[in-house]
Amino acid sequence: MVDVFNDFDHEDGANLLASFRDRAEAMRRTIDAARAADVPIVYANDERGRWTSDAPRLVRDARHADAGDLLEPLLPHADEAVVLKHRYSAFDHTALELLLEALDIRRVVLVGAATEGCVVQTAIDAREHGLRASIVADACATTDPELEAIALRYATLVGGIRVEYAGATEGGVRCPGGVAEK
Repeated sequence: MVDVFNDFDHEDGANLLASFRDRAEAMRRTIDAARAADVPIVYANDERGRWTSDAPRLVRDARHADAGDLLEPLLPHADEAVVLKHRYSAFDHTALELLLEALDIRRVVLVGAATEGCVVQTAIDAREHGLRASIVADACATTDPELEAIALRYATLVGGIRVEYAGATEGGVRCPGGVAEK
């Protein structure tokens, strides 16, 4: 889960929030499927310049912001890790690589926001760290559908990242039942 805890109080916030509202159900379905398959869920969220390392406060603040109503089914369970980040990629200067290694993860399946930024950058970095990567496109919010299409095309053709869909078929592709590989 990439950057789902957001206050949407930024330049592209209105566009991202509209997309988040449209795609939150697919995010929830993807998380539910992963949990049902006993696949570890890891949250990587921008700390938004706070530098306090206070994940519970970040989640609490997001629940009281504009999309708080959508976050309830997306909240981390007590046994799920939350990694705070300060850059686009969830791997950049975080402990994510060590955590995934400890969990013996070989493929990451990404959902969250924003597709054309943090999601694609995290997927590309996952490949750089020797992992396989998938993006569940309809379970990712975007600030700009055109930019998202370009980013997903780049991720697929250049980055070797698999693009899948959790909900209704899009382009004839559906997310496989297993959601992720361990």
